[in-house]
Amino acid sequence: MSSTLLPPVAPEVLAEAVEGLTARLRKRLDAAVEACGAGAEAGPDGTVALRFGEDAVVTLSPGPSGTVTDPAQAVCTCLLAPRCLHRAAALGAAPLADPEPEPLPGVDTESGSRPGPAAGTSPERGPGSHPEAGTNPLAGSQTAAGTEPATGSHPAPGILPEAAGAGSGTATGASPEAAAGAGPGADAGALPEVGAGSLPGVGAKGLAGSGAAARPAAGSGPLPGDRPRARPGGGAGGDAAVAVTAAQRAAGAGLWAVGAEALAAGVTAAGAVAQAELLRAAHTARLAGLPQAEAAALRVVRGLRAARERHAAQRLGDLAAAFRELLTSAALLASGTGGPGLTGGARRAYTAGGSLRVYGLCREPVLSATGYGGVVTHLLGADGCAYSLSDVRPGGLARARGAGAASVALGGGVLDHAGLARAGLRVVGATVSADGRLGAGRGVRATPMPVTPWTAEPLAALFARPAAEAVAELLSREEAEPGLLGCDVEVVGAAGEHLLVREARADAPLLRLRPAHPHPELAHTANLRRLAGYPGLALRVLGRPDPDRAATLSPLAVGPVPGAAYTLRLPPEWRDRADLGYDRLQGAHFPGEAPAATAEAAVPGPDPLADAPLWRVGRLLETGVAGGRRAVAETARGPQPLTAYGPLRRAGFGAAADLTAALVAEADRRPRDVFGRLTDASSDGYAWAWLAASTHLKAARRSLVTASWT
Repeated sequence: MSSTLLPPVAPEVLAEAVEGLTARLRKRLDAAVEACGAGAEAGPDGTVALRFGEDAVVTLSPGPSGTVTDPAQAVCTCLLAPRCLHRAAALGAAPLADPEPEPLPGVDTESGSRPGPAAGTSPERGPGSHPEAGTNPLAGSQTAAGTEPATGSHPAPGILPEAAGAGSGTATGASPEAAAGAGPGADAGALPEVGAGSLPGVGAKGLAGSGAAARPAAGSGPLPGDRPRARPGGGAGGDAAVAVTAAQRAAGAGLWAVGAEALAAGVTAAGAVAQAELLRAAHTARLAGLPQAEAAALRVVRGLRAARERHAAQRLGDLAAAFRELLTSAALLASGTGGPGLTGGARRAYTAGGSLRVYGLCREPVLSATGYGGVVTHLLGADGCAYSLSDVRPGGLARARGAGAASVALGGGVLDHAGLARAGLRVVGATVSADGRLGAGRGVRATPMPVTPWTAEPLAALFARPAAEAVAELLSREEAEPGLLGCDVEVVGAAGEHLLVREARADAPLLRLRPAHPHPELAHTANLRRLAGYPGLALRVLGRPDPDRAATLSPLAVGPVPGAAYTLRLPPEWRDRADLGYDRLQGAHFPGEAPAATAEAAVPGPDPLADAPLWRVGRLLETGVAGGRRAVAETARGPQPLTAYGPLRRAGFGAAADLTAALVAEADRRPRDVFGRLTDASSDGYAWAWLAASTHLKAARRSLVTASWT
């Protein structure tokens, strides 16, 4: 059990301590970790001591950063030290430290306008995490990269199997590409083939997407990030091939091996030893220049720890997503398929962007569960590309609330974030990261530009497209977090903590506006409650679609609809927009008289995601995460196990039913040796089957979410 007194420990230090234990001591490690956290005592010099009986005391002496980064900083007084159970248990009870970023050779690694993590992320999560989700402590370990190939009929990563023919009952290597047609009416027949060198769920652009519509016709308004952005060091798009070195392939194979073993063991059996193996693999990936793969492994380890300690904020769905990300990254690397998202640097790299004109859209408070707070201001370039300027530092809620009015640290500009969100900047010598974040280098010069309303180009293009078309475009990409979209809506009423609205177009479905951050000290929830009291109010909304909920938008800013009689009346200094995280709407901001027409009843329509039987697949995958392959195998021992797949087939999710049946069959497979004796099955085949079902489920859900906007 972790103690708040214990300092963070570098993953490689813990992995080395566990590796030095004998097999007998490893069996006792989990019990020792559980017992030692409560006995920590802080010393006057910053050290922490843990007593094990009368003769053994472990002293942790963190360095200047407050983290134990060297094995010599953990000392035990027993005779077996440093290869003793006490020292390994003390390190295992301490929280995991975040890896220190290393500068990238040959590129400018300036941190932009903030030294903290990327806006919208917590220090332990990668770029793209939503700032609202009270970040879940998820995180990683390793075995030697040169693991032996698994025995049996399932090849190791990088040697991908041909899928079974039509009607085959074993779809372990089958591709979740069937997700492209995963909605009702999808073919319930045989699974598509997977060619050699391909990967389950991986097509021309990576993991199977939502099956969204094609790009809009020429002439429609640009969308933030619509144009491929130049990447550091060369290529223009996120899909550019990046060479994978032999060391990176070996590290990917090592991550796959230990990840598959941890998945097969489940939360109940993935104790300190299994976590240490993941940490060792994560450290090997870091040494090979794979910080994203390392971060995925660390999220799995943190998730396993939180689940075993029964943290209130821990969700099995989050841990299942962490396993899916780890196995996907490891399989791609082991097969020699790389990309900027897999082989990127540990620190965000900024490259020269020349001269830019950026226009303010809105500002968004950032508050992470690890004590970071700040603001990110969303910008749009004259060419339709999305940019952002963030200021995130330690400070928590107070920092998040105050940063909205802080000065912009970019090229001597005189604007604050509130002014930048409503005006713009002309930037000379700009430095831009691959995800559009502006850097504040010594050669950057910024000049304020006049206020640009939402009704003027290029901002007006955000509201020119139907929301369904924009969502289909955004959710078809592989980013963890979709970009922003704008639409004109009419308020219908409240539904719990959500606000029901209907887009101002014919046959538009009801949309849910969900607070972008639920913290009560931020203005999101209060503003939505006030808006719910004005049915029929016309609003112009700018927000981020929720990829995991049907027809749900997290609004960041609202404004009046041009030409509408019953709409917002905002003060002139707000420039016809209100940032919902900072500006609090008052009674004077609303019109006095309601429209004569009777308001629509605030009754949510059917939820295609909640009504679909895909929850059966999700529950089986989470059962496997919690109890391992044995728990999945038990689902096949009922009186009529195949009846569980009937609702999936009747709803048109035939591929989901086939993948689920293949997962259960693989989990229950017990091979025999040459003498006919039962042996333990390799975890490799089970991991492939689980990954195929999980990837297909993600794509099927994304497809239903996209369809719910039409």
